[in-house]
Amino acid sequence: MHVTSSHSHMKAELKGTSISFQNPTLFNTPHNPLTGALKGCLGSLDGACIEKLLLHCASALESNDITLAQQVMWVLNNVASPVGDTNQRLTSWFLRALISRASRICPAAMSFKGSNTIQRRLMTVTELAGYVDLIPWHRFGYCASNNEIYKAITGFQRVHILDFSITHCMQWPTFIDALAKRPEGPPSLRITVPSCRPHVPPSVNISIHEVGLRLGNFAKFRDVPFEFNVIGNTGPLTPAELSDESTSFHFESMLSLLNPTMLNLREDEALVINCQNWLRYLSDDRKGSRQSLSLRDAFLNLIKGLNPRIVLLVDEDCDLSASSLTSRITTCFNHLWIPFDSLETFLPKDSCQRTEFESDVGQKIENIISFEGHQRIERLESGVQMSQRMKSAGYLSVPFCDETVREVKGLLDEHASGWGMKREEGMLVLTWKGNSCVFATAWVPHEMRDHIGMDASMS
Repeated sequence: MHVTSSHSHMKAELKGTSISFQNPTLFNTPHNPLTGALKGCLGSLDGACIEKLLLHCASALESNDITLAQQVMWVLNNVASPVGDTNQRLTSWFLRALISRASRICPAAMSFKGSNTIQRRLMTVTELAGYVDLIPWHRFGYCASNNEIYKAITGFQRVHILDFSITHCMQWPTFIDALAKRPEGPPSLRITVPSCRPHVPPSVNISIHEVGLRLGNFAKFRDVPFEFNVIGNTGPLTPAELSDESTSFHFESMLSLLNPTMLNLREDEALVINCQNWLRYLSDDRKGSRQSLSLRDAFLNLIKGLNPRIVLLVDEDCDLSASSLTSRITTCFNHLWIPFDSLETFLPKDSCQRTEFESDVGQKIENIISFEGHQRIERLESGVQMSQRMKSAGYLSVPFCDETVREVKGLLDEHASGWGMKREEGMLVLTWKGNSCVFATAWVPHEMRDHIGMDASMS
């Protein structure tokens, strides 16, 4: 929804009778009178009205009109509730993000009582498994990727997966189980992960090395030869490093490790590159000359040079790269209502699992709206945009096979009826009530097409 109302018209709507404010400590200003069209939004659960208010507030903040922004926030606060229905819960996170942003723009006028970062407890591995099983937001990508990897490594006795993901290797137990059932016997499996990851949820209470040990124990139980490697600095991070929300998250220095020698690549193994919800956190800013590569493109060039058998790329199907706050709010609001709405269908309002999952989405909302520059690390590209980037970088798209489609459909049958899937321009796309959520794509370097003999295309 695009709002074309001017500031003067908006201010005209914000005059009249007073409203009651649920949380008066958030601001240092007196109650603001409201009437007109916006009065009808008080307590309203209509998403279009909420989006209109959010955009008015964003427009006011972009033009440094703190007074108008405060007035709209008074209205939003009467709609928002962290324990309400889908729209109320979603609005509460957007309101928090807007207050946080406003407090940085004009700290003298705004008083933000919340912390700058959302405190999140560390999960056990068992809790993490339940977390990723709540809705198919992550499992969709796991399932689509694992089936394509399984097909790509046919005939190989050694497999090496270079894994870039944020869910602490939760993808691999089912894959190890599939390898154990391979008719010709399981190959030896080597998984390499970076020592650093973006400072985003979910978080677990064990180290990446302990994750590797547990995977190794499971692989041993399934009689799959297994090796787990961590590349990069494995020492503990300092408090300053832990609080650093920059897009690089120490990745620039790690790019130098992405070479055959440091990764100990072997000629007789099938190399797989797996990127799940990862590329968005690599900066797309170009440093220096216009010809210089961004961190995102440099990463894609480096992994292409490793001659992987297949590259899997999965992320949310949403463009959050715009510099305009109002554009990001529109896109964010119309994308991130999905997890809130889907959780509403099967979990009670006071569910701890629901609250934690929504809190993680809320952290994403706050980063998208509250921050700019290197602190805004949530910089998603849509599936179409990412596909074009991959093609420009010299990759060919690999279509998903029918067996993968059947496996993904089987996974979705285990969840609520609102979940679906569609094929779109070489991608598989997870949908909720027809709305795109997550895309999955598979790629090979252009130079590897004939050598691999896969049905890869530029289209």
